[in-house]
This record gives sequence, structure tokens and C-alpha cells, in this order.
Amino acid sequence: MPTELHYIDTGGDAIPLVVVHGLLGSADNWRSHLKQWQRRHRVIAVDLRNHGRSPHVAGMGYDAMAEDLLALLDRLGVARAHLLGHSMGGKVAISLARLAPSRVASLIVADIAPLAYGHDHDSVFAALRRVEDGQPTNRREADALLAEHVEESAVRLFLATNLERDDQGILRLRIGLDEIQEDYETIMGEPAGEGAFDGPTLVLRGAHSRYVTDEMLPALREVLPRAEVETLEAGHWLHAEQPAAFQAAVNAFVERVEG
Repeated sequence: MPTELHYIDTGGDAIPLVVVHGLLGSADNWRSHLKQWQRRHRVIAVDLRNHGRSPHVAGMGYDAMAEDLLALLDRLGVARAHLLGHSMGGKVAISLARLAPSRVASLIVADIAPLAYGHDHDSVFAALRRVEDGQPTNRREADALLAEHVEESAVRLFLATNLERDDQGILRLRIGLDEIQEDYETIMGEPAGEGAFDGPTLVLRGAHSRYVTDEMLPALREVLPRAEVETLEAGHWLHAEQPAAFQAAVNAFVERVEG
């Protein structure tokens, strides 16, 4: 049974651009992009299961997350969509494109390949657990707790977007951290589905990221044979580091596909 996802919808009749966040992200992270894109497109940004305002449920398999997204498209009466996914969200988008290609007008994958990756979130999970145990009452306290395990201030700011204040004034995690950690191996694995998605595809990668290296491109093109690869002067969070270039690349690609 699919999970009923929370979403933001800018409205409109055109083929929508559906935005799927990465691990520990949410639709809220994309609000500044939505403001820009909604001038040209209908935009729908989702909270995946165990993220943002969506329900906490067991299982983070890419087949299940793709089914959640497909159920949302059905609920909104969206026959076809341009799918944009970053990192884990890119794997969800690839999964949906492989499992239901007729529903995907085009695919935009941001800094991820359809491959299995190694573990590199131990410090992040430790930081989030420290906040959970520390029960901070303000953002400064929360940042100090996160800093015990995560040095980079930009990463701490990103992680702090998952905090919300409860009735007692304590900042609590809104993510399903137990469910995410329980199925972390699956998240790091390959997307769901088999064979190739041969629809129009754009892969945006960061020049300073190791998530889509030149060595990975042959394997990537086995799954996404029509992939155009564009490199931005950024790291893994390329949409945050180079927002204008990222938006422009997405706009140009979608308009070319619809052209």
C-alpha cells in the first residue's frame, strides 16, 4: 500500500516538473527554486516517506518510494511529468522512469548515478542522535550538538532543517530516523527496475563531487542511454551552491524537450 506523500503544488495545467529531494532533505529545501520555476512551469515538490511532513513507515526500498510517487501523480491526475531528483531522490526518479516509463516526459538526475554507493553518513546519523538526546530549545544549542559530530557549518544548517519545535518548546526531529537507519543499506543500493529508460535525460553533476565520476559514465549510460551530462562548478549540493546555473540548465532542458 503506497504511502500518501506530503507535497507542494504551484498549480497549473502544463506537464509538471516534479522535484524529489535527497536523503534527509524535504520539499521545503526547494522553495527558492520553486519560486523561479513556477514562472515557467507547474512545479510539484514532494516529501518522500520518512522525510519532511510525510508519514513515517517501515521500508526505504526504491520500488516502494517510486510507488509512493506514482500514487501521488495518480491522485493529482498527472498523466506525465518531468521528473527531477537529487541524490537519493535521483534514484527514486530513475526507479519510476524504469518502472513506469510512459509517465515520464523527461528525467533530470542531479549528482547521482544508478549504482550502489559506500557508507558515508555515520557522522550525520550520530549528530542527529545527539540532538535527539540533547533536546535543545533553540537553534544555537542544536547547532552546538550537531557540531560534536559534523564540522561543516553548511551540512549542519541542512540537517537543522529537519528540526521543529514541539509543545514543550523542544526542537525535535521530524524525520523517521529509525526507519531511515534501519534501511540505510537499501538507500545506498541501486535504483529499482530493470533495463534502460530511453527517454530524454539530463544528468547534472558537480565538478567537485565524487558521486558521478567519468569512470561511472559507461555504467550510467547502460541505464540512461540518452543522458546528456552537464557539469556545474559545485559539489554534491549543486542546486544550493549554483542555484542560478542549476535553474537555467533545468529550464533549458525542459523547454527543449517540450519544444
